[in-house]
Amino acid sequence: MTSLSVSRRTILAGAAIAGALTQVRTAAAGATAGAQAVLTPAAAPDVASLPRVKVKLVDPPFVHDHEPVATGGPKVVEFEMTIIEKKIALDDSGAEYWASTFNGTVPGPLMVVHEGDYVELTLINDAANELMHNIDFHSATGALGGGALTQVNPGERCVLRFKATKPGVFVYHCAPPGMVAWHVVSGMNGAIMVLPRDGLKDRAGKPVTYDKVYYIGEQDFYVPRDEAGNWKTYGSPGESYEDVVAVMKTLTPTHVVFNGAVGALTGDNAMTAKVGETVAFVHSQANRDTRPHLIGGHGNHVWATGKFNNPPEEGLETWFIPGGTAGLMVYTFEQPGIYAYVNHNLIEAFELGAAAHVVVEGEWNDDLMMQVVAPGALS
Repeated sequence: MTSLSVSRRTILAGAAIAGALTQVRTAAAGATAGAQAVLTPAAAPDVASLPRVKVKLVDPPFVHDHEPVATGGPKVVEFEMTIIEKKIALDDSGAEYWASTFNGTVPGPLMVVHEGDYVELTLINDAANELMHNIDFHSATGALGGGALTQVNPGERCVLRFKATKPGVFVYHCAPPGMVAWHVVSGMNGAIMVLPRDGLKDRAGKPVTYDKVYYIGEQDFYVPRDEAGNWKTYGSPGESYEDVVAVMKTLTPTHVVFNGAVGALTGDNAMTAKVGETVAFVHSQANRDTRPHLIGGHGNHVWATGKFNNPPEEGLETWFIPGGTAGLMVYTFEQPGIYAYVNHNLIEAFELGAAAHVVVEGEWNDDLMMQVVAPGALS
């Protein structure tokens, strides 16, 4: 196993976070005698009586089946994710990266529950991995978002349960002591959507529905180069650590991509829709600010900071999602064709990779747009 060489600042930061983790674990443990009691406490009577639903997660940009409007009361929704460290190709230039992933994808899967449900996650750190990992849910309350109670070494598992009390879309990410930034920019982040039990509402309180939902995870990568300008490669995540951190400190990513690679959501992998279909787009960026824009379309209803207790903005051309946040946009397609969904920092979209396509089928509406005179020679 590779030994990580870390700076004094990283060690001090890790010590500070570790101290906080110790205090959180102690408070969470209360009078219980061991860590097992903290991770899997005896269920409270009200939770024990709730129905349980097991959900199989799917790879982004797709989202597991769910009810836009909840039927019945709160449930315990069970998820399972396996942490996988693997080398991924970022583009066709030879740039590759040791990614730390939830369930093998960048971003990790989107989870969907309803306000008042309990999220129960079994987190597994594959025995073949090199590093300790955990998970911080921005949607959870206490214990550093769950990070304090989910530190798993390779070959270990834990179970975390939290109540989804805040409706919205939220980021989750790995947050190990002293190495939070490195793990996040290694692709170890995803999103969870906590829907209101009675569904989404527009500014007037009327229902907002959707026919399908896609999840776009925007990711910045920092790939080192050698003295000749060629991409460097490494045999393990730990071997890459010092060089990657040096590039990270420049605050200048080498790649800004959707769903793990340049072109991951274009061509054969493009998202699809039909004229008249309403599509919800969940967009997360765990580290940097972003400015999503649908070229040729609009954000009919946009929760740019992703919190459903706030009324959505309407008719937006571009919306701003702060780093460490997930947002939601809902749009009904009115024309067929290929739409480009981009980060409207166009340098990042067209030079670094933050672009996707939506291929829409249907009949063209001349009333919305038509070519009155085709390009031709001046007369």
